[in-house]
Amino acid sequence: MPPSPALLAEAAQALNRRQPEAAMPLLERFLAGSPGAPDALFMLGLAHVMRGTSSNAIPLLRQVVAQQPQHADAHMYLGCALQEIGGFDEALRHLGAACELTPQRPAVWYNLGKALKEQARLDDAAGAFERALAQDANHALARIGRADVATMRGDIERAVADYRHVLQLQPDRAEAWHGLANLKTRALDATDAEQIRHALQRPGIPPDARVLLGFSLYRALEDQHDYADAFAALRQANDDQRRLVTWDAAREHAAIDRIMAAFRGVQPAPVEPELGREVIFIVSMPRSGSTLVEHILASHPEVEGANEIPDLAQVIADESHRRGQPFPGWAGAATPADWHRLGRDYLARTTRWREQRPRFTDKNVANWPLLGAARRMLPGAKIIHCHRDPVETCFSCYRQLFRHGLHYSYNLDEMAERYRDYERLSTFWLARHPQHILDFPYETLVQEPETQIRRLLAFCELPFDAACLTPHRTRREVLSTASAAQVRQPIHADTARSVPYQEWLHPLREKLAR
Repeated sequence: MPPSPALLAEAAQALNRRQPEAAMPLLERFLAGSPGAPDALFMLGLAHVMRGTSSNAIPLLRQVVAQQPQHADAHMYLGCALQEIGGFDEALRHLGAACELTPQRPAVWYNLGKALKEQARLDDAAGAFERALAQDANHALARIGRADVATMRGDIERAVADYRHVLQLQPDRAEAWHGLANLKTRALDATDAEQIRHALQRPGIPPDARVLLGFSLYRALEDQHDYADAFAALRQANDDQRRLVTWDAAREHAAIDRIMAAFRGVQPAPVEPELGREVIFIVSMPRSGSTLVEHILASHPEVEGANEIPDLAQVIADESHRRGQPFPGWAGAATPADWHRLGRDYLARTTRWREQRPRFTDKNVANWPLLGAARRMLPGAKIIHCHRDPVETCFSCYRQLFRHGLHYSYNLDEMAERYRDYERLSTFWLARHPQHILDFPYETLVQEPETQIRRLLAFCELPFDAACLTPHRTRREVLSTASAAQVRQPIHADTARSVPYQEWLHPLREKLAR
């Protein structure tokens, strides 16, 4: 007996109430009696997208578009799911198909713009957001997306105007408050703080929106110098976010041990010692000055600032998949020819960053555990190790909600553990490669900018260029919205942010000292 259509109707009602967990068993029952039914497959795929299990949504939605190539929503949600798991090129194909099939719908253009923004194609992203706004001038997420692009381009006035426009229409809009607060160069006032508090009191607020508003409230209260309430708001926001993520400090500690063991032996002679001389790796913990260092180097006419590109980690992940063994388990068996092949792969993936200038920076904060691999893949590359006072680093991470979550950063004890792992692995790399890694303290840079910038350029074998002394004048896209506005201000030495919070940070300081 075929399943009752009432199952689909009930599942649709659950999805409309944004209750994917209630819809999924109904859809699974329907599909058990009618395998391959495209409506049920689509709804089950949508439920997985809503639930955040994108990898489960993809095979379902692929079946739908294979059966119904004109199903614009299936293309759109398949593109969104692929984007979530890093299938960028295929994601853009399906999102583009959704736009071609239903060009009059703002939602398809917004989702295309969001994917393009994530892939650093800012001109195309802005165009997609404009298409969405042309059809619905009050499309809040498209306007916020346009504001984010403006932030990355350094057009802070345009960004503020767009965030404020959204908030005039939707005073409780969490994404707009967080975008505005994240600029850091425009103070929020007491009225803003009160509006954010009001938004937090709404019944039924989604957990992710609560987190965004919590971080925004912290920023607004800090701007009013209400440090006690600011820290209370920050702690609550971090606690809320920590409940949404998983982090296993013991497992991560063991992973660092394995990396150190894998690269403790003698490094074999490379096939091509100069391979990778086009590359300048900037490695650090987040919020340690890496964006400023990249902006200084990108002010040089020979250097392109590529921002946080994923290519090094992707090369390592692809090789792990090919070998059927996670990194660094296969590192000891890799030959110089293997490392040379991986280095060539990395350079092929990053060709676009050398189209205008001969050299480029790679400042992905996830690269520091991979430095041993980077040295063997690209022996000619330069490596800049940026670091900052440990308390300032940890507190700066704690006060920042990262676009791509750093799950250890939402608890100060876990933050301290991660910092200590970072510190011991960085010490290991510096001891092993003293001639190839420049140790570059942030505090020294901001106190002695010209001396340190000359030192930086000399290490990178770049001729001195005066533009590097005034990086705030350099016009380029900075994809880290956490730093995009700040690096467009002159270098200044007064960068400590922990001083007003000393009484609440005492346990962190003690843990780092131990």
